[in-house]
This record gives sequence, structure tokens and C-alpha cells, in this order.
Amino acid sequence: MKTTKELTAIIEREGEGYVALCPELDIASQGASVEDGRRNLGEAVEQFSETEDASEAWRRS
Repeated sequence: MKTTKELTAIIEREGEGYVALCPELDIASQGASVEDGRRNLGEAVEQFSETEDASEAWRRS
């Protein structure tokens, strides 16, 4: 069974690009635009959720 969880994405301008952070999982990414940062963060969260350690992080958030 797949569980859906709502997560926060904080995206801030830093230098010439944008940094995106998911505070619930302590995962960050970056991109040239807000959209790139959000997409890259989504990919990072997706990759993280495929690891064994993800179940522990999901319980903490």
C-alpha cells in the first residue's frame, strides 16, 4: 500500500540560482529557477524514499 504524505518545500534565491529544502526530511537541492529547484527537490525526495532508511524518516516527519 502506498502512503501519501504532504511535505514542505522552501525555495529561496541564493546567488544566481535557487535552493530548495524539504525540512521534514532534511533534504535539499538546487536549480537555476524556482521550477528547476522544485523539480530537483522532488527527484531527490523520490530517490530518498526508495532507500531503506526512508521508512524511519517518514515516521519522524
